[in-house]
Amino acid sequence: MSDEGRVKKHYTSTGITARILAALRAVNDPDVPITPDTLAPIGHFHGKGVVATEELAALLNPKASDHLLDIGCGIGGPARWIAAKYGCRVTGVDLTAEFCEAARELNSLTGLADRVQILHGSALALPMPDSNFDHAYSQAVLMNVSNKRGVFREALRVLRPGGSLALSLAGAGSAGEPCYPLPWAATPDISFLTTPDKLRGDLLAAGFQIALLHDTAAAMASVLRQLETDGHPPLGEHVVTGENTREWRINAIRGQAEGRLSLIEVLARKPT
Repeated sequence: MSDEGRVKKHYTSTGITARILAALRAVNDPDVPITPDTLAPIGHFHGKGVVATEELAALLNPKASDHLLDIGCGIGGPARWIAAKYGCRVTGVDLTAEFCEAARELNSLTGLADRVQILHGSALALPMPDSNFDHAYSQAVLMNVSNKRGVFREALRVLRPGGSLALSLAGAGSAGEPCYPLPWAATPDISFLTTPDKLRGDLLAAGFQIALLHDTAAAMASVLRQLETDGHPPLGEHVVTGENTREWRINAIRGQAEGRLSLIEVLARKPT
């Protein structure tokens, strides 16, 4: 089985939208409005949740007239949140067909189907023409891709000159291998962790200019303490990914605290 086939198998799920709506209504009430904000506790697959999306979007600071690309959009939580917040258009691409189906259903329920488009495809062969986007981003995705330089070449291709690429991903730490399972991989066979220096090299080789690249893993220590003490909140990504999510997330944040994982944030630009 190919790397992409194993990644699809890791994320494949059924009945995603129905589970999300049931959980949302159970915690709130049957008439809870379905909006990017009410869905936010569930739809942002990052240890910092919607806060991570806010921080990533602030790096790009899109205008209402901009068209953004979400590489590895999952069920569309960040895409919907950014489209609603900034008034821009967002196109998401994801390898997992079930995620794409749920994202489209949730786009319709939130009234954002006209501004958020979802395409099923690979980050290594983006299904869109050259110079099509003002900005692009990828959040908690590239750990599943061995050929990161190939992703960056595709991102450069579809960005307009001067367009920005924002990234947030877990990377390799200096203290040895992390403990599995992790949110993106139950075993190491689909976990392709890079270092900040290697990531910098791949971005430069693809043709990007780097404005910002740093490791923010230390800032996650408080998230670990809260998760270990309180457990799952009633609404969270576990609604989509299952009850094992708490173990995955604790392993990830502990790995960052112990120096076994880095948390890399990047802002890069396509030359004009």
